Amino acid sequence: MATTASQAPLAPRASTAPTRAVLARRAAAALATAAVLCAAGAPVAVADAPAPNAQASKLPDGLYGTKDPQYDGVWRQSLALLAQRTVGVRPSVTGVDWLAGQQCSDGAFAAFRADPGKACDDKTMRDTNQTGAAVQALAVLGGHDDAVQKAVKWLKSVQNDDGGWPSMSGTPSDANSTSVVIGALKAANLKPESVKKGDKSPYDALVSFQLGCDAKESERGAFAFQPKDGKLAPNADATAAAALGGLGQGFAVDPAGKDVNEPVTPLKCPGGDRKPDPKQAAGAGAAYLVAQLDANDQHLKSAMPGAGDQPDVGNTADAVVALAAGSHGDAAQKPLKWLEKNSANWAKEAGPAAYAQLVLAAHAAGGDPRHFGGADLVAQLNATGPKPAGSSAPSATPEKDAQDQDEQGAGVWWVFGIVFVACVGVGFLISGRKKKNGN
Repeated sequence: MATTASQAPLAPRASTAPTRAVLARRAAAALATAAVLCAAGAPVAVADAPAPNAQASKLPDGLYGTKDPQYDGVWRQSLALLAQRTVGVRPSVTGVDWLAGQQCSDGAFAAFRADPGKACDDKTMRDTNQTGAAVQALAVLGGHDDAVQKAVKWLKSVQNDDGGWPSMSGTPSDANSTSVVIGALKAANLKPESVKKGDKSPYDALVSFQLGCDAKESERGAFAFQPKDGKLAPNADATAAAALGGLGQGFAVDPAGKDVNEPVTPLKCPGGDRKPDPKQAAGAGAAYLVAQLDANDQHLKSAMPGAGDQPDVGNTADAVVALAAGSHGDAAQKPLKWLEKNSANWAKEAGPAAYAQLVLAAHAAGGDPRHFGGADLVAQLNATGPKPAGSSAPSATPEKDAQDQDEQGAGVWWVFGIVFVACVGVGFLISGRKKKNGN
């Protein structure tokens, strides 16, 4: 599930987008693809170290996680709030207010603003991944239409000529960031195909990152993070993000139902000179993901240099969401079962965005996030931030509930139920996405 922050131009979600772990994962994916670390993209796959700087010693009220938010504050907050709302939890008022308060006057979001009262200036590192994630969360939470529209207006203003987006404006487009923004546009009730720069839409950019029939048979259908010297290299994180974005979906996907199971369709060759439409491209990307999962005991491998055969848990979660979005129910169940057995330690170390990714993966694939491999992911996610305004999930830490009780003010009463943000990832897609946290 894709995606960043105030770093250099993105290069990479894990599968889905950008907490710091996702940022690290996207960076790894791009590094493996381009052999050059251009930047960090979206959030969740590698645990980050405790905050070294002074600003993290006193984190702001309402923020999820206890680690340095410099590179992933808005990303992890957005995923946490979105995941809660998706499974019927009414998030904390202070948590929602913190996210909304991070927005710059021009509509953009940076990864973290220690002093929201200070106006954004030219040195503020505005980020499309953070902005796209915030739009997806605020749109589904409701009551923030002005903030959502301002953010979308800013995203449109930094769209590249190819129709896509990079993490940082002024740099080349990438698959993860483009997918995160597609999700944001759909969440804002826009048709992504109608948001064009010249005659190019986001989908035009997205399909340009896909490897076609001129690639090795085992690589066909995969997506690259972005071209390197005019060449495309397969990237599982970018593929998970793009397989989601190509379907016009965002991080939160409604389960298709247990009786729905569409087979994956590999890229059809010959005919590689003709670019497929977005849905066909997404389907071919899904087929590539399934092949990679089948070859690796139902998980994706980390692209971090020196990682060897280390699993990329975040990218695997993003892949589950992408497969579920394509109604590939059987294919999504296999990696979901792997996550149930192998994600606990990773999520505990990585933090709120990791728990959110797992909640969204379980929900999309028709599982129960409250009974996931013997764990209650919803309660674990809730425990990383202020007490929710209302939830059917039991609390994981009663002491924290008592501590946060006074933080709840009069808030907006949202309707209970399962909701989703239509249309990376990030990972990846936090591997970016882009394709992928703090705890």
